[in-house]
Amino acid sequence: MVIHLLIGLLATLVVLWVVFACVLFAAAPDSATIGEAVRLIPDVLRLIGRLARDRSLSRGVRVRLWLLVVYLALPIDLMPDFIPVLGYADDVVITALVLRSVVRKAGPDAVARHWPGSRSGLLTLGRVCRLELVD
Repeated sequence: MVIHLLIGLLATLVVLWVVFACVLFAAAPDSATIGEAVRLIPDVLRLIGRLARDRSLSRGVRVRLWLLVVYLALPIDLMPDFIPVLGYADDVVITALVLRSVVRKAGPDAVARHWPGSRSGLLTLGRVCRLELVD
């Protein structure tokens, strides 16, 4: 009985991982967008840290940001980095999804207020995350 339960659980996890891979493949940005996102990494990391420490934001927003920091720091990813395109795109997609969530809850002005980089970098972040961040 227990072995059937474990096999069912393992099969469910495999199916969920395959579904995640398909969703990630469909949502993965093109190579030009990934290149833009890579150039923004230092500013995005500072932005995430600043937003996570901002007490004026709701606790839920800050928890999401801290969970993102933990996910990015862990050496284990949902998609291993040796898988072409998807290996690195999962970090970009997950970061973009979290930032979209933050903008929906906290507003674009919170992101603009904490953005450490240039205005063009903020516009690029908006393109990568598919958000309207500045006027």
